[in-house]
Amino acid sequence: MSCILHIETSTEACSVAISQDGMAIFTKEDLKGPSHAVQLGVFVDEALSFVDSRGIPLDAVSVSCGPGSYTGLRIGVSMAKGVCYGRNLPLIGLSTLELLSVPILLNSDLPEDALLCPMIDARRMEVYSAIYDRALKLKKAISADVITEESYKEYLDKQPVYFFGNGAKKCKEVINHKNAIFIDDIIPLAKWMFPLAEKAFVNNNFKDVAYFEPFYLKDFVASKPKKLL
Repeated sequence: MSCILHIETSTEACSVAISQDGMAIFTKEDLKGPSHAVQLGVFVDEALSFVDSRGIPLDAVSVSCGPGSYTGLRIGVSMAKGVCYGRNLPLIGLSTLELLSVPILLNSDLPEDALLCPMIDARRMEVYSAIYDRALKLKKAISADVITEESYKEYLDKQPVYFFGNGAKKCKEVINHKNAIFIDDIIPLAKWMFPLAEKAFVNNNFKDVAYFEPFYLKDFVASKPKKLL
């Protein structure tokens, strides 16, 4: 049995959840943000009070580790580390792009050969993306991409690609390939972290609390975003 606290602050949404054996027992969300500095501490306090009042011991803390907003990730990871230190718990770090894919895999009737392309918005026509298959096996590593009508063509020419996340909306009018499918209103939330965190917990895939840093969007600044052709 496992009880995990989940923290997600990589975009404007702020959410906290607790899962017990992969099932939600507590959720709190603010989708109107960004208000992480104000809301996150309140949400985490309520979550900890919930398990403490019921005598449920926490086994780990999971946190979304980007790519995402610098401020949001810094606040979320700092809070996660604080809980880990205070309660002597292991830390699980999850890719924001992977957790964005979870609701698609859970709720969509995807063809066997479908590829998933979660996108985090950046400036102008830039996005931060990766491509996964239905088993979340990485097909294209996380990168900063300048979107054109030829973007991801090498994948689109072979199979359907599903685009989603807050970076996908601005790509709709640019990527017009017949195999491009866009799904609206998919945002990273703590409740989508459950299956990924459970897998990491079972495999003892924990982060070093002292040295763990999130995957900030600024990490791409040193390298020029590439135009996908």
